[in-house]
Amino acid sequence: MEKTLIKLENVWKIYDLGKVKVEALRGINITIKKGEFVAVMGPSGSGKSTCVHLIGCLDRPTKGSIYLDKSDISKLTRSQLSSIRGKKIGFVFQQFNLMNTLTVLENVTLPMMFYDVLPSVRKKRAEKILEEMGLGHRLSHYPTEISGGEKQRVAVARSLANDPEIIVADEPTGNLDSKKGKEIMDILDNLHKSGKTIVLVTHDKVLANYAERVIYIKDGANVDAL
Repeated sequence: MEKTLIKLENVWKIYDLGKVKVEALRGINITIKKGEFVAVMGPSGSGKSTCVHLIGCLDRPTKGSIYLDKSDISKLTRSQLSSIRGKKIGFVFQQFNLMNTLTVLENVTLPMMFYDVLPSVRKKRAEKILEEMGLGHRLSHYPTEISGGEKQRVAVARSLANDPEIIVADEPTGNLDSKKGKEIMDILDNLHKSGKTIVLVTHDKVLANYAERVIYIKDGANVDAL
C-alpha cells in the first residue's frame, strides 16, 4: 500500500492587502501518495499555483494543516521550511530561473553548496545529471548561450541536484514550443517511473494526460472537474 507523502487538511491562504483580503485558497483538501504523478489544474486565478507553493514549502497557510511525511509543516518557520525544501523538493518553473552569470554546470552545482557537499562531489554529480539530460556539451555555456528547451533541461537538472523525493513543476512548458515541451514532459515522466513524486501545475489537458490523477481547483477550492 502506497504511503501518504503530502496531505493538506482544510487549508486556507488569505492575503491581507490592506483594505482588501484575498482568499486564494478556501479550505482545500489534498492527499498525494509517495511516487504519484499528480496534475493540479484550474483556470487563471484559481489558486493552483498558491496551492503548489504551499506543497513545496515556499509559503505557509493562513489556516489548516499541511503534512509532509506525516510531520505537520504548517507552523514551521521560514528557515525550517527552507531546510526541508532544499533536501526533499526540487522545483521547475516556467521562467527557468537560472543565474545568467553562472555556467550551466555552476547553475546545477549551486543547490548543493548550501548542504556542504564537497566541491569535487558537486561537480561530479552535476556533470552526471547534465549528461543524462543530453547537455554534456553545454557545461561551460551560460544560460544566454543556449536555447529555451536547453534552459528548461538545465532547470530540471538543477532540481535534481540534491536528489529530492518530490519534483514540483509549475507550468514547466509554458515558454516552450510543443516539441520542446514534450521533451520536458517525457523527462518528468521518466523521473516518475524512477520513483520520484511529481506535482505538475498546468492548464493544458494534454500535459495533464501524463499524470495518474488530476486535482481540479476553482476559486480556491477543490472541484470534481472543470
